Amino acid sequence: MADRLWEHECDILVVGSGAGALTAAVVAADGGADILVVEKGERYGGTSATSGAVLWIPVSQLAREAGAEDSPEEAFTYIKTLAGDDCHNELIRTFIDRGREMLRYMVEHTDVAYNAIPYPDYQSEKPGGKSGYRSHDCVPLDGKRLGPDLDRLERPHPSNMLFGRFVWNSIDASKLVTRTPGWVSAMARTLWRHYSDVGQRLKSSQSRYLTGGNALIGRLKLSADRRGIPLWLNTPLVELVREEEGGPVTGAVVEREGRRLAIRARRGVILAAGGFERSQALRPEYMSQSPNPDWSGSQKNNTGDALVAAMTVGAGTERLDSAWRAPVLHVPGEDRARPLFIERSLPGSIMINQAGRRFMNEAVDYHIAGQAMIDNDRPGAGTSPSYILFDSLFKWRYPMGPLLPMIPVWMHPAGVRRILVRAANWDEMAGKLELDPAVLKETIERFNANAHRGEDPDFHRGETPYERLFGDQKIGGNPSLMPLEKPPFFAFAVYPGDIGTNGGVKIDVDGRVLDGEGRPIPGLYATGNITASVMGRAYPGGGATIGPAMTFGYLAARHATDPGDS
Repeated sequence: MADRLWEHECDILVVGSGAGALTAAVVAADGGADILVVEKGERYGGTSATSGAVLWIPVSQLAREAGAEDSPEEAFTYIKTLAGDDCHNELIRTFIDRGREMLRYMVEHTDVAYNAIPYPDYQSEKPGGKSGYRSHDCVPLDGKRLGPDLDRLERPHPSNMLFGRFVWNSIDASKLVTRTPGWVSAMARTLWRHYSDVGQRLKSSQSRYLTGGNALIGRLKLSADRRGIPLWLNTPLVELVREEEGGPVTGAVVEREGRRLAIRARRGVILAAGGFERSQALRPEYMSQSPNPDWSGSQKNNTGDALVAAMTVGAGTERLDSAWRAPVLHVPGEDRARPLFIERSLPGSIMINQAGRRFMNEAVDYHIAGQAMIDNDRPGAGTSPSYILFDSLFKWRYPMGPLLPMIPVWMHPAGVRRILVRAANWDEMAGKLELDPAVLKETIERFNANAHRGEDPDFHRGETPYERLFGDQKIGGNPSLMPLEKPPFFAFAVYPGDIGTNGGVKIDVDGRVLDGEGRPIPGLYATGNITASVMGRAYPGGGATIGPAMTFGYLAARHATDPGDS
């Protein structure tokens, strides 16, 4: 394509506006590049904005300042123990060595602000695992600083808000979910923040108290604005421009305001547009064990446009069948699934298969739980869907997806009431779920007898630090175990869903996209869920998605702006 056909030019074109994308944009601008960010959606922030935005970064300066002891070798051992041969050693070591560099740079040079927190690795009992301080929590942000851009920010996922409506911080959220001392005050603070902001309530449902993903993306947007970086919304990627085989990617074609626009990117294109979990075409093709896009908790725009564009110009791929798994509920009328992140750890509930039997430790992290649903799905004992059962005591005390504690069933939305199964006794529940009543009764009686003793000899629920973290410490003994005894009883159908795909294009240690032979494609970079995760199929801890996304966005920007690599 001749220069005269380019309708817009920049040094680096960034596709997507999540954490990895905006990190890349800010760092590249600091390297002296002219940046343009394009976003498919009508709001900016992508899946990152809807998330909790925890970062998993081992051996960080913030962790050291908090008194934590860690080492690169321990982090490497832990990831390799979980991921095995599904990951590449050089990528893991790069993430460990450069991730803390990225975090320090962002904290010192941008509006990004984080605290290392005593949140355990998801399998902290494994070699190299830690009981805290590899995960980092974003400092809340006053949304008034964003001005008109506040309303253009992607909204949080309902699962990350109190009652699906009210923004909370991580400390209050933990107290409220597990009913630890101070939960009443935490609820009062959360509700007061919302309703006392009368001016905002009259204008918008969006809160001006930003936490989690909204806080991170808001901080990155402020940083981008300070550097004069333009962000075009409603601008999907159509195709990448690579004029000849073996040649560089020189730009891209996007669609804006009803017409296609060719953009020249003199130093490269950085793809950070998320995965393909919401694609009606790609998901069934590559994820046959979990084919329904409605089973994803991710936002609607992640349909794999950038992945297809990269594959078209020769990008190699890995693990396209892989995802960040999670058991999910699908509420009719909602635009995304509701992942069960922590509800399964709360006492007084179990998950069963279609034969009426338990098949896993319900309190494991959501990635392992979602994968267990896929691995255990077999004829006569299907797990797609499975069923999560709980009693009235659980219903009163704790949340279960969209079902709220202390709130009568009739006050919930019609979609929630439609999928909730209620029964006066276990025989009635067996009939409604089409289970063998004798098998269900045996399952319940065995679980209840063991729960009274505070043990789970079948699946060892509540025996690790992570599993106990989201239990109810007030019940004594094992905080994740309590019998299901108080009628009426309840059930939801649960599906093997996800919060995003984690298979995609192959990258190197500089974030360069590799072709099918493992050679870098000049001018093309990628980070985030469009890439094959550096963690392989493993999920080491809270923030193991956004941590690498920001790290390799940082590295891609560094490489693309290095004069020695021109």
